[in-house]
This record gives sequence, structure tokens and C-alpha cells, in this order.
Amino acid sequence: MKKILYLDMDNVLVDFPSAFARVPEETLREYGEDKDEIPGIFALMDPMPGAVEAFNALAEVFDVYILSTAPWENSSAWSDKLKWVKKHLGEKAWKRLILSHHKNLNQGDFLVDDRDKNGAGEFTGTLITFVPNETSWPELVKELIAQA
Repeated sequence: MKKILYLDMDNVLVDFPSAFARVPEETLREYGEDKDEIPGIFALMDPMPGAVEAFNALAEVFDVYILSTAPWENSSAWSDKLKWVKKHLGEKAWKRLILSHHKNLNQGDFLVDDRDKNGAGEFTGTLITFVPNETSWPELVKELIAQA
């Protein structure tokens, strides 16, 4: 039986700041610190470098799910995240997207997340902190596969 691995989206699989160049400057100013509430922003993001390849490699070894939180005040975020998964991860991610503000309610072996919010800190498996611009997807894939 394969071990269960959850991967967060924002700043783990998805390069959140990559969308800012695709949003009008006045909209960025309007939302200020709440850029995650900009309608449609989650569909505009690029994958983190190496993330798509990492997902595909990990899906061969683990039972992989995407476990993410969507802002409560941005109703398009829920559908935008699904669009992003379909576009960038395709068939291997078919019906493997879980959106929750309580990540700790999911049972599994590993969770890769960029922070311990929304229940990630209480996850009963192993929480692996992904630090954008520091964590290397190829190295993390090797580490995870060694623990499969």
C-alpha cells in the first residue's frame, strides 16, 4: 500500500507572486495586503520551478493529494484552484484536490506546506516545510522517495 502524501498549492506547487504581473496595477493597490482576495488571481499563477515534474514523480510512488486552503472572501479562488490543477497537473491529479481550512483533519503520512497555518501544524503525519527560493524540488523528491 502506498503512503499518503499531501502537497499544498500556494508557494509549494504554485508560485503565488507570479500572478501579480498579470493583474492591473490599480487592482493590486485596491486589494493591498489582501491580494489573495483578488477575483481570478489563483488561475493566473505559474507553477513553482520543478513542481510539475515533482508532482508527476511523486505520484508514481505515493498516493498524492493536493491539500490547499482557499480564501473565505474570494469565492472564485475555489474554482480557480481547480482550473490550475487541471491545467498544470492533468490526469494524475484527477479528483485529488482537497480544499480545507482544517488540514489536520486529513489522515496521511506526509504534508508538504510552506507554513503551519490552517491545521498544517496539527497534521498527525510528518509536516515538511517548503521554503520558496530555498527548498529544491529535485532534492525534496529524492528525500520523500527514500521514505516511501
